[in-house]
This record gives sequence, C-alpha cells and structure tokens, in this order.
Amino acid sequence: MIPRYSRPEMTAIWSPETKFRIWYEIEAHACDAQAALGVIPKDNAEAVWKAAEVDFDVARIDEIEAVTKHDVIAFLTHLAEIIGNDQARFVHQGMTSSDVLDTTLNIQLVRAADILLADMDALLAALKRRALEHKDTVRLGRPHGIHAKPTTLGLPCARFHAEMDRNRTRLATAREEVATGAISGAVGTFANIDPAVEEHVCAKLGLKPEPISTQVIPRDRHAAFFATLGVIASSIENVAIEIRHMQRTEVLEAEEFFSKGQKGSSAMPHKRNPVLTENLTGLARLVRMAVIPAMENVALWHERDISHSSVERGIGPDATVTLDFALNRLTGVVDKLVIYPENMLANMNKFRGLVMSQRVLLALTQAGVSREDAYRLVQRNAMKVWEEGKDFKTELLADPEVTAALSPAEIEEKFDLGYHTKHVDTIFKRVFGD
Repeated sequence: MIPRYSRPEMTAIWSPETKFRIWYEIEAHACDAQAALGVIPKDNAEAVWKAAEVDFDVARIDEIEAVTKHDVIAFLTHLAEIIGNDQARFVHQGMTSSDVLDTTLNIQLVRAADILLADMDALLAALKRRALEHKDTVRLGRPHGIHAKPTTLGLPCARFHAEMDRNRTRLATAREEVATGAISGAVGTFANIDPAVEEHVCAKLGLKPEPISTQVIPRDRHAAFFATLGVIASSIENVAIEIRHMQRTEVLEAEEFFSKGQKGSSAMPHKRNPVLTENLTGLARLVRMAVIPAMENVALWHERDISHSSVERGIGPDATVTLDFALNRLTGVVDKLVIYPENMLANMNKFRGLVMSQRVLLALTQAGVSREDAYRLVQRNAMKVWEEGKDFKTELLADPEVTAALSPAEIEEKFDLGYHTKHVDTIFKRVFGD
C-alpha cells in the first residue's frame, strides 16, 4: 500500500486511528452488555463511554507497546489512562485479544467491501454506457490474435459488464460471509463471558455472531473474501489487456485518452502508450498476491496460532486499497476511451474479404458439397489472399468448382456485414434486459 496507488477513503479504514476507534467501540459495547447482565457495575460501563470524544494517542499506544510487546494490552493501558484505572478495571472482562482483533478485522473488511461494491457499480455503469454506444460498431473478432469474423465493439463491452456483474455478486456474498464477530473468550468456549455479550456487540456493529469460533474466527471466511478480490483483479486485467491490444499501432481501434500536456516517452515524443491499462495489469498481480497467503491462513494450530496475523496486517490493507484504486482507474479508462470506428473497418478489409470464409464454407455444404471438399475449396482461395494479396471474393467468383455450386449472386450475398450482427440485440437483452 503506497500513496501512488491509494485513495483516501479506503486508506482511512486501515489507519491506526480507525483501528483503535473500533477496538474502543467493541470494548465499550461489551461493557454495556456485561452491565446489563449484572456482571460489572453500570457506572463502570458508563464511564468507558467518557472516552468517546477523545482522540486516542497512537504515539502513546506505540510507546506502551514497546514495553508490553502486546498491542491490545497497550491500548487497554492507554484507555485506562483516559478514563481512570478504577473505572477501567472491568474493561475486557472475560475477553481475549482475538475477540477484539478478529471482530475489528471483519468490520474493516466489511467497510472495504462497501467501497469496492460502490466502485463496481460505477464501473458497471461505464461499461454499460459504452456497450450501448457501440452496440452496432462493427469490428473484427480476433481469437488467437488473428482475424476471424466480424463482431461489434459493443459485444466485448457487454461481456465485460456481465463478468463484472458476476464479480459484484461474488463480492456481496464474500462481504456477507465475513461480516461476523466473535466475543467468545479464550478458546471460544464462553467460559468467562456470556454469549449475550457477543450478540449485543455484533448487533451494535452490524455483524452476525460467529456460530462457532475457537480463539479466532474461522479463516475460510477470509480466504473466500481475498479469493474474490483476486477474481475481480483478474477481470480488471481482462479488460485492460483488450484495451492494450486495441491500442497497438498496427491495430489502433481504440486508445486511452491522451490529455493535453501528457508525455508518452522521455526519448520519443511521438509515443502515446497505454500506460493506465499496463498499470492495471500490474495492480491486478498485486491483488492476486493476497490470495494464496489467505488460503494458507485457514489451517491454524488447534484453537489458534498467530501465523495468520502478520499476513493479514499486510494483505488486508494492500489488497483492498489496491483494488479500490484499480477499479476507479479502470472506470476512468473505460469512460474516456477514444474509439476509432474507421480503423476498425480498415482492419476488417485488410485481407480483402477473408473474414467471410465461414459463410462461404457453410453455403457450399448447404449446396451439396461435402464438408471436406468445401473446406478445400475455400482454403485454396483464402491462401491466395494470404500469400499473393488476392481479393477473396474475386478468387471465389473465378473458381469453377465454387461457381458450380454457388451462383455469383449467392457468393456476393455471403459478404454482407449485417449478417454477422443480426443477433446482437438478443445478446444485449440477455445481458442488460429489455
């Protein structure tokens, strides 16, 4: 997590100030629940809330931790300095550190997910707008990077929309799964704290009680969360790669917006490089780095160890902050992408009709020619285009074996571009509805 690839709303979730504020709210709500059960005096619970308007001193907590070598104890000591040792003596009653740490982490992940969901909504809106705008803008399909058949620019935009919409559903599910809290005490047995305390704290903080915790919340929840972030990152790269290919000089069917005063190269003033989408490819790799460690965190010793802790302190902020930045950047790229329909048509005609070969093949088989012979006839004429620069339709019309099966008018009809886009509306209805 570095400032270059960070946005303030997401980074604020992971700041020490936010973390300590959540720790405090967990402890204060737990005290309220304990007081309601008669476990601690009501006055002591009320006294904890005196710190609600206080900004916790991060430097002071760090100073205490340098001695205690324990972050939660350092925080509790600082809280006692604020509200008084006598008033603070029932804070953390029956709890263990993981009750605070794990519940806080899940709150942070939920808040991060809410930002990411909003990011995805913005990206979906941009993809839909560009899809509808270019629903009928004809371009080449390029499986393997090779000219294949006509399609439209709107179709990949719609495809990316459908993919991101699935990702949004995945993220909403991951958010729900990680939105649990645990206030169950050492080894998760509730021996020294009533389950009602957990229920109260979770209700106050927008979580569900973890059905069964050990000393920690089960890490399969977190593994699923970070795996979802990894899938979203891969989808970002999927869009970015498409744009990078379209911007290649030999293709130039679209390019990233190049602003006034922008420079593409320190050595070559003519350059306009796809720097944003190349950056997105790299950022996707960073997000995916979190997936395997998150999965390895699932297996812990007995009721707990802390092998997961150092991992989560890194991947929690890094993955969410980076993905937030990447989604926002991709939305801007899609929204301002410069499209060149005339270049799409020029590329379509570069090999003089070859992209219509399948229609001719099918027409020959329908006219009674065997598939093997039909393929041979079409390929024979297609290779003349590849190797000699001939015109495909002209060669077909001059081939007596082809014209024995198809009339000139039938051959001519096979070169109609509109034939290839006749079901685009059907596909769009599947993606966007009516």
